[in-house]
Amino acid sequence: MITFFIAIGLLIGGYLLYGLLVERIFGVEKDRPTPAYTLADGVDYVPMSWWRVFLIQFLNIAGLGPIFGAVMGAMYGPAAFLWIVFGSIFGGAVHDYFSGMMSLRNNGMSLPELGGKYMGGAFRQFMRGFTVVLMVLVGAVFIAGPARLLANQTPAWMDYTWWVAVIFVYYVLATLLPVDKLIGKIYPLFGAALLFMAAGVGVAMIGHHAPVPEATWDQLYNMHPDADSYPLFPMLFISIACGAISGFHATQSPLMARCMKNEKQGRRVFYGAMITEAVVALIWAAAAMSFFGSTGGLHAFLEANGNNAAVVVQKITDSWLGRIGGLLAIIGVIAAPITSGDTAFRSARLIVADFLHFGQKKLLNRVWISLPLFLAGFILLQVNFDIIWRYFAWANQTLATATLWMITVYLASREKCYWLTFLPALFMTMVVSAYILTAPEGFRMDYWTSLCLSAAVTLALGGWFLVWQKNITG
Repeated sequence: MITFFIAIGLLIGGYLLYGLLVERIFGVEKDRPTPAYTLADGVDYVPMSWWRVFLIQFLNIAGLGPIFGAVMGAMYGPAAFLWIVFGSIFGGAVHDYFSGMMSLRNNGMSLPELGGKYMGGAFRQFMRGFTVVLMVLVGAVFIAGPARLLANQTPAWMDYTWWVAVIFVYYVLATLLPVDKLIGKIYPLFGAALLFMAAGVGVAMIGHHAPVPEATWDQLYNMHPDADSYPLFPMLFISIACGAISGFHATQSPLMARCMKNEKQGRRVFYGAMITEAVVALIWAAAAMSFFGSTGGLHAFLEANGNNAAVVVQKITDSWLGRIGGLLAIIGVIAAPITSGDTAFRSARLIVADFLHFGQKKLLNRVWISLPLFLAGFILLQVNFDIIWRYFAWANQTLATATLWMITVYLASREKCYWLTFLPALFMTMVVSAYILTAPEGFRMDYWTSLCLSAAVTLALGGWFLVWQKNITG
């Protein structure tokens, strides 16, 4: 368990040291007025305390990913720990901080509009379509997951369909009502439940002396029982997304950029929420690796239960936390995706409203934009959950890659240290290219061929950027 404790220490140290470096490179201005005041409208631009904004941001980004993704990623072994720690510190938290702060500096501008400002009109159009589709995918994914968990915990008449309807009604309210009326009031409670769940599982794991594998050199290989079909690169980096880096986060950050009172809150809210999510992912990856004795035991249990990570969560919490503790933990696990799904639809509404220049102060205006989004989400619910999840996972990491490139251009154009995001952008370009070329839902190419092609794409993009950067700096 030494690796686990070192990993926790590295995450905390990353926030304190690397997070401070990132903040200084951005250059916060504590006296600069924020859009929460300059554009206050009582609906989306509402000043809130930093801790409330932090909890909302944390719950917005902490959907099924840091729990279910970490459970599925645990089958690869201790290499998952390295990806969660270093991916979060140098990739995900940097990605979240800059996307949030760039939005803050631009009146809470949504991600596609930011992309257009710094990358041009074609990039803006791509980001508009891509992010709205991703938001609807997220909404559908984060209805199906918690609905299944709730159906397992309640009487037979409260089945999957019943819970889908209940969650959908909640999503409508959360999307349409002012941000401080529903989201601002219940998220702190849900946040406490989610943090209790993670802390409870972590303490229980230590108390039970769980055999968490160490990240020693001889253990850093692909432990997946079907390693030929699931190569460590790029599959691990797609399986564990939200616990390391996730494009979905950049779509959520503008929601909170519209509610922050001071730029100094940015490191706590954006960088800090990502590090907190990484801690949650680390706990679940360690628990999943150790509870079943080995990664093989985890794989066997998942295979016997239809590869449903929710069953793993339920088994671990019931066994380690007891009936009451397990119930509270399950509430936290259910709250996480629901509180990401509702803000996914809310974010989609704001993205569409931004590019249509359609004011959102009037309720009727919000309804007109939201109806087609909810209809699309309902249609997606009829599709097999596993298929939706796989496409969501790749689309999510592709959006993270595009956002990293946008931030890199932003930093280079201001003659700041663009290497901060240039290197992560190169790595993620290689990941998403290799995945779509080799994955069953992609082009199903030979593994080594896909690696060569993805390396060529990565080098071409990197070379193009360096030429462009040299031209703008003279």
